[in-house]
Amino acid sequence: MTRLSAHQYVRRECGAVLDETLFGDRIVNFLYSNARESAPVVFRALTGKRMSKLLSLANFDLPLTTSLLGNSRFLEQTGVDLSECVEPPESFTTPRKIFERRIRYWECRPEPGDPHAVVSPADSRLVIGSFQKSSGLFAKGKFFDFEELLGPDKRAWLEAFDGGDFGVFRLTPDKYHYNHTPVAGVVLDAYEISGTYHSCNPGAVVELVTPYSKNKRFVTVIDTDVDGGTGVGLVAMVEIVALMIGEIVQAYSDERYESPRPVEPGLFVRRGRAKSLYRPGSSTDVLLFQPGRVRFADDLERNLRADGAQSRFSRAFGQPLVETEVAVRSLIATRALFPAMETPL
Repeated sequence: MTRLSAHQYVRRECGAVLDETLFGDRIVNFLYSNARESAPVVFRALTGKRMSKLLSLANFDLPLTTSLLGNSRFLEQTGVDLSECVEPPESFTTPRKIFERRIRYWECRPEPGDPHAVVSPADSRLVIGSFQKSSGLFAKGKFFDFEELLGPDKRAWLEAFDGGDFGVFRLTPDKYHYNHTPVAGVVLDAYEISGTYHSCNPGAVVELVTPYSKNKRFVTVIDTDVDGGTGVGLVAMVEIVALMIGEIVQAYSDERYESPRPVEPGLFVRRGRAKSLYRPGSSTDVLLFQPGRVRFADDLERNLRADGAQSRFSRAFGQPLVETEVAVRSLIATRALFPAMETPL
């Protein structure tokens, strides 16, 4: 079995480099380093929909008093702040209820005042990149296959985002698992793409090439160049399932979590609002931007090359790629002053 290196990230508030505790790391290492090669039939079964659902049921729906699959140990290690939650602490009787918790985001996750700012869609660990080959952040075909990610039949969107920028937001199991809208605008397209249920653990990402474009996912394309929009062109938000995540529930709410509705073409979405829920575990969001329309925050670009930080992504991709921990609704990019192109319709 290949021994995987440590994985570290940067805490945004203070710039400290911290070690990440990768839950289930030994199992993931075995599954993706050994079982995938020596027992491909077993590997495909373990990363399929049925097994993912069974693992989710066993790990997340039993009472918290159980020690099955390390639930008690997990709760001790994560330090989830239940005081942020809408529901009282005594209501969280299973891991699933903790993972699907709702927080008072309007109080504890403030958003920037700039109406043209792009915000993080999730409490997550973020790495940014570019599809421009001249860019030091070029990572096309590593985290995901670009055409496969959006769907090969979506030529209009493939052309719109070719040569643009992206952000990969990795939600760890302890995170708040509602996704929020990163921008304001009108939904032009919303569709699901079927796929597998691979783990989003960095070890699995390193061992399995382009896993994000192989997993089941939901794609939302938003036009922000409209009245009341963020004004950063087209933005694609791709929500990706993972091992033990069998469902992405689309439930957009204009106010808090009230009156949730499906995300459909024609819907105007406000920035920073609750959009969807992962059930449950860890997963990944990907944001795609058109060329020249946004400028990532300086600290996010600086943190990619944090001195002394160990990242499995750096080792695998041949360049420094260190994640920054970001809060949902926090600023990740601003509108470029001189857009390189107009939004094609």
